Amino acid sequence: MKFIYILFSSIFLSTQSFSSGLNIYGVGIYDLKFDGSETDQAIDFRYERRFDNSIFDIGPNEDNFFFLKPFVGFEYTGDSASYFLTGIYLEDNLGQLFTSEKNKLIFTPSFGAGYYDDGSGLKLGNDVQFRSSIEISYLLKNKNRIGFSFSHISNANLGDKNPGVEIFSISYQIPY
Repeated sequence: MKFIYILFSSIFLSTQSFSSGLNIYGVGIYDLKFDGSETDQAIDFRYERRFDNSIFDIGPNEDNFFFLKPFVGFEYTGDSASYFLTGIYLEDNLGQLFTSEKNKLIFTPSFGAGYYDDGSGLKLGNDVQFRSSIEISYLLKNKNRIGFSFSHISNANLGDKNPGVEIFSISYQIPY
């Protein structure tokens, strides 16, 4: 655990190799179910640091949708569950994506992996968990954003059980 903390701290504090990006502060509903079985719901607090430097350019230069960028983050729930993760994201302007004209809506899918501690809440079956997310955010006049995201965390069947968990979040995003 000490190694993971040192690794995430060094990545988080090494902003000199990353010129700009976003600080994401979010709150949401942890263990959201659509079948009426919300027995372990909790509040979810999230912080992410999204770096703006591409690590892979796999598309044409005129379309930034194919520029994969790194992020680090953590989540903490009202049930004392904690999740430290790192991963990749990409983002595109929804107007440019559909009509070739930019607007204020930004689409951001992401994928990450990290260390998960169950706390006193839902047992996800393994310490290693994966998170996939989709987010739509609105660009404000001051360049900050307000976003809504839907995420799924699971262990990809690495453990004996894999219940997974869904999270719906609202976030405030501040460029640095």
